[in-house]
Amino acid sequence: MLKTASPATLTASGHAEGVSNDEFRAAMSRLAAGVVLVTAQEPPLDPDDPGAPGVEDVGMTATAFLSVSLDPPLVLVSLREGSRMDDLLAEQPLWAVSVLTESQRHIAGRFAMKGRISDRLLFADIPYDRGEVTGAPLVGGALATLECRTEQRVSAGDHTLVIGRVLTAQVPSAEGGPLLYFRGRYRQLG
Repeated sequence: MLKTASPATLTASGHAEGVSNDEFRAAMSRLAAGVVLVTAQEPPLDPDDPGAPGVEDVGMTATAFLSVSLDPPLVLVSLREGSRMDDLLAEQPLWAVSVLTESQRHIAGRFAMKGRISDRLLFADIPYDRGEVTGAPLVGGALATLECRTEQRVSAGDHTLVIGRVLTAQVPSAEGGPLLYFRGRYRQLG
């Protein structure tokens, strides 16, 4: 007869008894993940300023991104609940993803900073094209780019899982390897 572990008792915080935030982070840091830049557009921050752009570009580095389905083509990104991107994608269904190369570590770091400067300044010296469908920035030299439309949002703990239908998929660059995130640092293959 197989012995199975008894279900863990949950503490008031919702964690399994004996599993701390630090232990969970340490365990999950051993899982290598690809790094992407998720982008979208939001209405102007100051609509009364005639010199302000008609839309503002927003970007966010993500490592919790994956393919969900081939038919229809679906992807999933996990966003911290209440983050700027989570709030934006709750209102704006169109967004894009650029799969970053190992040489684009600086882009990943720039859009992952806490308390960062405005996104307008972050995009200022990054080469990008605008997506045909979403209008969102697609990073030049990325391994792949996708344009998506939100199909479903699922609340999961302190994150929102956003499932998007892929509207366009391009492989603009075959140069270089993927940028990876492992043990709390950006890495490359090899």
